[in-house]
Amino acid sequence: MSRSPLFPALHHIGLNPADDAETRLKKSLLIFATGLVSFGSMLWLFLYGQLGPRFSVAEPFTFQLLLVGNLLFFFYSGHFNFFRYSQLALFLFAPFAVQWGIGNFITASGASLWGLLAPIGAVLIFSPRESIAWFIAYLFLTALSGFFDYYLADNPLTSGPKIAAETSVFFFALNFAAVSSIVYLLLRYAVIERARARAELEATHERLQAEQERSERLLLNILPAPIAERLKRDKTAIADGFAEVTVMFADIVDFTRIAEGMTPEQVFAMLNRVFSAFDELAEQYGVEKIKTIGDAYMVAGGLNHESGDYTRAVAELALAMHDVLRRDFADASLALDLRIGISTGPVVAGVVGRKKFIYDLWGDTVNLASRITSDGVAGVIQVDARTQGRLAGCFRFAEARRAYLKGKGATTVYRLLGPLEAEAETAVSESAKI
Repeated sequence: MSRSPLFPALHHIGLNPADDAETRLKKSLLIFATGLVSFGSMLWLFLYGQLGPRFSVAEPFTFQLLLVGNLLFFFYSGHFNFFRYSQLALFLFAPFAVQWGIGNFITASGASLWGLLAPIGAVLIFSPRESIAWFIAYLFLTALSGFFDYYLADNPLTSGPKIAAETSVFFFALNFAAVSSIVYLLLRYAVIERARARAELEATHERLQAEQERSERLLLNILPAPIAERLKRDKTAIADGFAEVTVMFADIVDFTRIAEGMTPEQVFAMLNRVFSAFDELAEQYGVEKIKTIGDAYMVAGGLNHESGDYTRAVAELALAMHDVLRRDFADASLALDLRIGISTGPVVAGVVGRKKFIYDLWGDTVNLASRITSDGVAGVIQVDARTQGRLAGCFRFAEARRAYLKGKGATTVYRLLGPLEAEAETAVSESAKI
């Protein structure tokens, strides 16, 4: 949206960067109106001097000096409230003073019509309600002029100089055209500037909305959705107890040895690729990724009241993670493999800290899952007795064994082999061959 080419130097002078959009518009409107009125009144004075009779130029010249002087004072002081009242008062009273100085409504060719700019300006620069007083003042001065012209028309001191009808008609048309043009230009300018301000506001709103959505996505990458909502509403510490949650740790086997022959950039690229694939699987199976710790990946099921069997979802995720690592990361030079430990039981979950915070889990169940993972070997998924009991109806397990876990002592663990459906399908296939 382009700005008006008229008075370009006046457009930005007197504006304060701290002003809101509405105040900036009102200031620029009044500065623009001052420029238009000054230009129009100078043109009117010049043409009147060329075509009309000789009369005192004191009133019009004083009007010009007051307009320009008041504008310069505003530029210097920045007192917009004083400027708008005083400038509109000049718009209102000066045209009537000029008309009375020339003579009457006819001899001055309706110069008082310029006073209409005051209530119109008040609508744009104050408010429709405040403009009522300015309009009433304009009507009062118009009626007063009419009263003087009617009752003192025969008085030679007030009747004014004799003016040719052609000259009077010309200046009537000039005054109506000038005032109408100024009113039109002001209204057009106001509409254009408001549309431009609205477009900027909408663009700013869109940028803010995009940033908010980006922040929401970033927050959801750090926290589960229900926790993120609670954190936005409530600034108090968030800590919840859960009676039963299934926790899983997945650890890349011999990661230190594998990383020895790689640059830091290569290590990062490898982990990012692996964990991104795990993130997609976690989302697919509807379990919550908690965090990554070096080369370890931690998830939990049952935190967000998921529908269905979250323990089974965690077990299926563990099998899928093994499959995707063997299928998509079968690089002989790396030979990546996982050991996984799963435990089910009570946990405490919450947000730690107020800056760079994380959502984490605590409790014996978390510790047990971590210890079971450390006890495992490449390609093995181990679970505790509680998890095995929840999965016994749909998964195959190896015989239970007693493992000595650090900080736990002798603990019963089970090796998860796969789903029962796969065993049934294998048996049916073997029967068909027979």
